[in-house]
Amino acid sequence: MRLAWIDRRERFRALHREGLFVMPNPWDVGSARVLASLGFKALATTSSGHAAALGRPDQNVTRAELIAHVEALAAAVDLPLNVDAERCFADDPAGVAHTVELIAQAGAAGCSIEDYDPERGSIDRLEVATERVAAAAEAGGKHGVVLTARAENHLYGIADLDDTIRRLSAYRDAGAEVVYAPGLVDPQEISRLVDEVQAPVNVLALRHGPSVPELAGLGVRRVSTGGGLARAAYGAMMAAARELQTAGTSTYLDEAIQEAELEAGLATAPPPG
Repeated sequence: MRLAWIDRRERFRALHREGLFVMPNPWDVGSARVLASLGFKALATTSSGHAAALGRPDQNVTRAELIAHVEALAAAVDLPLNVDAERCFADDPAGVAHTVELIAQAGAAGCSIEDYDPERGSIDRLEVATERVAAAAEAGGKHGVVLTARAENHLYGIADLDDTIRRLSAYRDAGAEVVYAPGLVDPQEISRLVDEVQAPVNVLALRHGPSVPELAGLGVRRVSTGGGLARAAYGAMMAAARELQTAGTSTYLDEAIQEAELEAGLATAPPPG
């Protein structure tokens, strides 16, 4: 195992011990290097952003493509990298463990596993999901990779906080070091989750959710952006293109990053070795 990877994994685990840190989600090497230049302490992949960069909808990237993506990002920046591994591209615990092994070998400091099955269009039964989390935790533990377990209820219209807390508590007991219920925006619900699960909690930054300082006050340890930054970038591009189509003007350049600033961000030094 490369010494640089060991160092990143130790740094990543330490970030979860106290306070709150923001972990934005780049979607390609360029966005990763620009975000690294801004001083963030860790980055994470985004399944939807990565898929969009490949010209596809979310949940349409192969495991091999994800691993290549992780290798590219881990080689491009000297920061801990957490991997959105969706359902770990496997239907059985052994397959889950193999995916986590591959992610570790690609240089990641952490990865996540979800309990939503897109093939069935439903949330896994608790006992099934817990077994899968345990397999991922065991595989990740061999490499010092931080495992985040996700309860997807609130992204799929299941507003059952009791079930979410029950699931995340079970995932914690199965070996997950961090828990995550994307889609939660109510401060009281977030606070209750933090208090009852008693593990580092990741919250997804959302337009109508609490601010980062508010989340810090609720005891949240980590804030990520999911596909939000990628969608913002694509949104800016579409708005600029529509201006060209309609008005024929280029006022969108008023908000564009200056070339020198972009080049400086892209020049972020890659890690040694």
